[in-house]
Amino acid sequence: MTAIVAPLPQLLLFARLQTRCCAFAVALLSGMALLSLPAELPVARYDLLLVYGLLLTLLFRLSGWETGRDVAVIAVCHAIGLAFELVKVALGSWSYPEPAVLKVAGVPLYGGFLYAAVGSYVCRAWRLLDLELVGYRPRATAAVAAAVYVNFFSHHWLPDMRWPLAALLVAVTAGTSVRFSVGTARYRMPLALSFALIGFFLWLAENIATYLGAWRYPYQLHGWQPVSLDKFGAWSLLISVTVVVVAATRRRRDPG
Repeated sequence: MTAIVAPLPQLLLFARLQTRCCAFAVALLSGMALLSLPAELPVARYDLLLVYGLLLTLLFRLSGWETGRDVAVIAVCHAIGLAFELVKVALGSWSYPEPAVLKVAGVPLYGGFLYAAVGSYVCRAWRLLDLELVGYRPRATAAVAAAVYVNFFSHHWLPDMRWPLAALLVAVTAGTSVRFSVGTARYRMPLALSFALIGFFLWLAENIATYLGAWRYPYQLHGWQPVSLDKFGAWSLLISVTVVVVAATRRRRDPG
């Protein structure tokens, strides 16, 4: 009985820490939910979401929930995500059907905030869970992550290489583990497994975001439908880009 009950406090503490890591993402989705309610808005909803996202970033920085380095990383993730959105929307992968003033090539400028939220999660997890990458190959992992990012564009014209790249990502992260702390206990997890787990929760978040009308896939334009499970795999690959960016700023363990 003791063996079963003993891990429960650790599990609850881990859940609480994870919730704190997701604070920016939860706040962002909450704002989307609030602005999705039927009401007369003074300006376009997409523009309000941009202002809301910027205010969130400022609030998190002033409150000390994000460090200056975290905000810089989050800005990079936002820029990477916005570039991703510009290309994918132009190719018709999804769309932002509502009007907005601050919109470029069909993409509202708030569009990078989901990627910024992912960056915030990884940064906060690094500090709150005292993350350490053991056996990490920065150059090889960065090269594969860059190829993953490019493939999301190039597969529209060239053969889709996501499965070979997934296998290559598993290969370059073989033997790489993530060490993290929950209370006074120290644990480890294969890096590739962490990609899959984060990818799953990002897929769930994307279901919530599209339900709230943050953007739409073509099959959702006439009524919401669950996001394809293919996106679970896509997020599991794409999270490698964020981890590489954050890891590049934290060569040693960050005492937080």
